[in-house]
Amino acid sequence: MDTTRNPLPSLFLSHGSPMTALEPREAGAFMQRLGPGLSAHFGRPQAVLIASAHSLMREPALLAAERHAAVYDFGGFDPKLRTLRYDAPGAPALASRVAALLQSAGLPTHWLDQGGLDHGIWTALRYMFPAADIPVLPLAWPPDWSPTQLFALGLALAPLAGQGVLVIGSGSITHNLGRVFAGGRQVSIDLPATPESTAFRDWFASRAAAGDWPALLDYRRLAPHAALMHPTDEHLLPFFVAAGAGGKGGDAAGVRIHESLTFGDLGMDAYAFGASAGMLAEAVA
Repeated sequence: MDTTRNPLPSLFLSHGSPMTALEPREAGAFMQRLGPGLSAHFGRPQAVLIASAHSLMREPALLAAERHAAVYDFGGFDPKLRTLRYDAPGAPALASRVAALLQSAGLPTHWLDQGGLDHGIWTALRYMFPAADIPVLPLAWPPDWSPTQLFALGLALAPLAGQGVLVIGSGSITHNLGRVFAGGRQVSIDLPATPESTAFRDWFASRAAAGDWPALLDYRRLAPHAALMHPTDEHLLPFFVAAGAGGKGGDAAGVRIHESLTFGDLGMDAYAFGASAGMLAEAVA
């Protein structure tokens, strides 16, 4: 365990559609800078713990396989996606440490000797760490938990920042596919930003920068167009896991380290949390 390095910030990444893996655009280019930026300023992560919007269970569960492979959990996209691989090592040793942290916080914890990386995981990691040589531990989580519960889950993971473990929440800052594709899948990816998406995303960025967690945890009631941007909120909830992992107090303030848009409505924003979030923002600017 390396305790001399700067503590890693935790991250929330918007992974977009599976096509992000073939069409990187602004968000993919950002993630290509993000991996080297993390390694240069904080040391190469010893492992990645990631909570994705596509790995869900009734109670928190660690997928502690010895090795992982990409899971093609989608349909109707370019067949080339199914040729992409991400055969990363697993992290069973880390799973035992994480299980102890969650149990100490009084949280239910399950351990599965199973693997597989959904597209919310491997799409981002292929850009960040293309060699697929950093151990990965997926954390499946309950989509019916509140933002407050998931923030507490993240907070239990906060000690990992100083141990070389990169904690990531992978989802989407906005996610209403029915609204985007109401007229079919031929909609242009380059549409200008809708005012509703802009208002929601900017509200999140300003509240996160201020560390206004009472407002953020109650985003469903307070954020503009919240239900429109997230008819169901499983793609936003990993934000709160990542935010909690940034630590208590002022250290939990969030920095928007990337903002871009697809289809006029789907935000690809990314955030960093913790005492080192500002340093990372400068590194990847």
